[in-house]
Amino acid sequence: MEKKKSKKKKKAEGLGDSIAKVTELLYLDKLAQFVAESMGEDDCGCTRRKEKLNELFPYKDKHKEE
Repeated sequence: MEKKKSKKKKKAEGLGDSIAKVTELLYLDKLAQFVAESMGEDDCGCTRRKEKLNELFPYKDKHKEE
């Protein structure tokens, strides 16, 4: 029997992570990368955008106190 690859599900830190999950499910991340490469770019900017959205709209962990 084949074992399924187990991916540890990382809890979303902010809005960027949630949007990234949706774009991955719909393969929009692959499309964005394809378009960027066809235009001569190395990166589509998805990672930077995700990080910025996480910074601007973080999810607060109610159990975590700082």
